[in-house]
Amino acid sequence: MGLLEQVFEAGVVGAGGAGFPTHKKLTQVDLLIVNAAECEPLLASDRYVMRTFPDQIIDAVVQIRETFGIPRVVIGTKRHYAAEVKALQDAIGQRGGGIELFLLDSFYPAGDEQVLIYEITGQTVPPGGIPLQVGIVVVNVTTALNIHRATQGKPVTRHYVTVTGEVAQPCLVDAPIGATAADLIAAAGGATVEPYAIVRGGPMMGRRHGQAEVAGLGYGKADGGLIVLPADHPLIQFSQKPIEHVINQAKSICIQCSLCTDMCPRYLIGHQMRPHRVMRSVATGQGAPDLLDALLCCECGICEMYACPMGLSPRRMNIYVKGMLRSQGVGVQDKTVHPEQTRERDYRHIAQQRLIDRWELDGYPTHLDQVVTCEPDHVRLALRHGVGKPSAPRVAVGDKVAVGDVVAGVDFSEAGCLVHASIGGVVTSVDDGWIDVAAATGAGRTS
Repeated sequence: MGLLEQVFEAGVVGAGGAGFPTHKKLTQVDLLIVNAAECEPLLASDRYVMRTFPDQIIDAVVQIRETFGIPRVVIGTKRHYAAEVKALQDAIGQRGGGIELFLLDSFYPAGDEQVLIYEITGQTVPPGGIPLQVGIVVVNVTTALNIHRATQGKPVTRHYVTVTGEVAQPCLVDAPIGATAADLIAAAGGATVEPYAIVRGGPMMGRRHGQAEVAGLGYGKADGGLIVLPADHPLIQFSQKPIEHVINQAKSICIQCSLCTDMCPRYLIGHQMRPHRVMRSVATGQGAPDLLDALLCCECGICEMYACPMGLSPRRMNIYVKGMLRSQGVGVQDKTVHPEQTRERDYRHIAQQRLIDRWELDGYPTHLDQVVTCEPDHVRLALRHGVGKPSAPRVAVGDKVAVGDVVAGVDFSEAGCLVHASIGGVVTSVDDGWIDVAAATGAGRTS
């Protein structure tokens, strides 16, 4: 069985957030970049993986390089990750000579795939394009670990999740795929505030969920963070504005200062992404062509959570317009790169600590060492673990499964992934989006 088949059989997807099926990404290219920059503030899972499994990461990278004949490999990580950098350097010295380390300053969004490519190579991925168009493949560092495990015949059944915020014991939780947000919070000692809400992911791009949702929210392969916050925290309240309110604000108080555009990471690598023009087009009803810029939004949140002096929501507007355009079958049309826009990039980097301070997150740890193992008595396995085709169930209610059994999947030729049982037990529910499995013993544990 070749590497791609091993990766497919293990159900490996991008662990950095998007969840793209890895077997559809790996190929012969000029450059392989390993993204070890952990984009979001407060998240610490990738750092733990780098410190703990450097040999396995480098083994995977070497195998990818040799399988596809890739001439150059670069691991991009942050300069202040001293322990992680040393661990990777030692592993490279022992196993992977010729692999480069590229050290970045701690700015947001350094871990964005296209920003990382620009930092390392000076190249811009064409608007609406993918790294392969410039001869590059990017894999997350935890994805590399999962690739190594795939070569050992081990499917993706567990992951590390940063659980922080208003919990008794902020920590990294080693959990089965499909453990619920409630399980993860319990593993961190429970919430310390009532009522609370959670951010699924990082504070900038993560999705917000209310306390009532946590028991039914299964964490998937690309979910690496859970932040518990008071329900009235500014980060939660800001995201709850109805889209009608966002549109009315754009019409009434957007001053067209263009700061959202000036700070946009996509604009600063040369894309024609101008949030202020999208806001103006919606406010005035002018429509295209400026509305088309919204298709290039990476949803990083800088425009609304840092740049806008009026407290408006250009990102929410971009998401709204993107959805409207895609429903009409409209795609990216202007694929021109504008190099002159990159001249100000170095002066517009945003230190992560400034985001932490601005959004009242400064009381929460940014570095975590403690790992807690979570063994719930029930998991909710998502049929979709990111972009791509959802998996089709291969089990029925009442079926018994063991850890590692395939419970849902796609064909190798498709852009999707196999889903494996992450605990042993009995299938209790199969619906459009989830497969529920209850442990045979009916009793889970956290240690």
